[in-house]
Amino acid sequence: MTLTAAGTIGAAFRAAARRWPDRPFLAVPARAGRGYLPGGWEGTYAACLDAVADLEARYATAGYGAGHRVALMLENRPEHVLHKLALNALGASVAPVNPEYRPAEYAYLVDHCRPDLIVTTEAKRALTEAAVAEASHRPPTAQLEDFAGTPGHAPRRAEGDGPDPAREASLLYTSGTTGRPKGCVMSHEYELAMGDWYASRGGVAAFGEGTDRVFNPLPLYHVNAGIMSLFGVMSRGNCLIVDDRFHPSTWWADVAATGATVVHYLGVIASMLMKRPEERRDRAHAVRFGFGAGIEPTLHDAFERRFGFPMVELWGMTEGCRILADAHEPRQVGTRAIGRPVPGLEVRVVDREDREAPQGEPGEMTIRHSAGTPRKHFFSGYLDDRRATEEAWRGGWFHTGDTVVIDPDGMIHFVDRAKNIIRRSGENISAAEVEAVLLEHAAVAQVAVAPLPDELREEEVLACVVAAEGAEAGAALAEDIARHCLGRLAYYKAPGWVLFLDALPTTGTQKIQKHRLFADGEDPRERPGMHDLRALKKRGAPPGERT
Repeated sequence: MTLTAAGTIGAAFRAAARRWPDRPFLAVPARAGRGYLPGGWEGTYAACLDAVADLEARYATAGYGAGHRVALMLENRPEHVLHKLALNALGASVAPVNPEYRPAEYAYLVDHCRPDLIVTTEAKRALTEAAVAEASHRPPTAQLEDFAGTPGHAPRRAEGDGPDPAREASLLYTSGTTGRPKGCVMSHEYELAMGDWYASRGGVAAFGEGTDRVFNPLPLYHVNAGIMSLFGVMSRGNCLIVDDRFHPSTWWADVAATGATVVHYLGVIASMLMKRPEERRDRAHAVRFGFGAGIEPTLHDAFERRFGFPMVELWGMTEGCRILADAHEPRQVGTRAIGRPVPGLEVRVVDREDREAPQGEPGEMTIRHSAGTPRKHFFSGYLDDRRATEEAWRGGWFHTGDTVVIDPDGMIHFVDRAKNIIRRSGENISAAEVEAVLLEHAAVAQVAVAPLPDELREEEVLACVVAAEGAEAGAALAEDIARHCLGRLAYYKAPGWVLFLDALPTTGTQKIQKHRLFADGEDPRERPGMHDLRALKKRGAPPGERT
């Protein structure tokens, strides 16, 4: 079944429910002590369609429809999906809210996207009230627990006759790892195309029809679980298993109990699972492959051998629906390979002046659908920010902000985010490469590598480290960490500074927010726990290069 042929999300879901009425569509693993569905839950396509139709009628009775935008603060629970489908069927858009937001962050979203309604839960009621009080826009709110009735009447009339393929279906906010989040406007056509593309990568990542169960612990307010996996399973009559978050201690038990055949991961998930003691249930599951991004190269092969299935590295972003994936054998395990360009996804690597980079040289990855239709099945633009949209699309290519290298055979290898490159004495250093080596150290639980201004070298490598439990953060450990890097990397890549922190600021998907490591104008060198290792690094340099 091709979702995009249906035109709109409501029509696509109704078609899927007619085709696979008795197949499971959504599931939740059992979780003792959870505030909802502690015994787990599973709903078929037909049952979920009935629930969506009921919600659709309640929203319609309250006057919600085309042109309205509803913010959903519903955490990672199945109601998030059901409310989205109901609102989209009416032509309304949803703006998912990160449940980890603080009131000021939440208020920014409310003022930026100006929702006509906020739907939340009792657990998030106080947070929502605080955010609305701080915002200048004051939309009405409705609690999930009150939906036995209807939400309060819409504050304005609906626009137009209903859904349309080009109409906004979601407004998703970027992670904000480098600044204020931007709102990505995503149409019905875009979201359905993302599901079709995801489900058709083939190779070791081939999906069956009505047979696969996708366990995705990532947040529904982001594109991976909330759009890509959701519509990917819908296109094949498969099931999406939604957990409240990643639970490392019960991961394999949950995967086995839910009958998952596909799992989604991030690099941090793979790293945490590998650090757990080996046990019998490591292979007591039905998983055929993992789909994700960011597994450390040194762990990739070891993970596959230990747990018994391929981990397919992919690349994607909120703004573009087409993922790249290293899904066809022979895969390039442990090399950060993310696949090759294919029809419908052209790739060009450029330097800082937007000139095509020589083959084999790192540069920014730019993408498009094709020369004739570069923006086909991309996001519609950044909300109220035409300048940022056009800047991203300069020259007819979307600029991803990711640094990659393309091999002569066309394989693309991820290097790092462009903003994650440290420039030291004329050398470009990938923070991700240094982080991968640091994470091999037994005393390093988490790490973020960032540039620190340096009078002689332009920038120096700073490693912000969260020490592992039982490790003593201090000068001796800082020196040991630096020596560990000097033994595995070119000397100039090793940290010149190590700062021990209790925790790193992260997004809901555990992406480290490096722009929040330090306050504006703060000199990190004045922080307690900072260790200067430049002399040690200098001694590790070859003679004649000790700068």
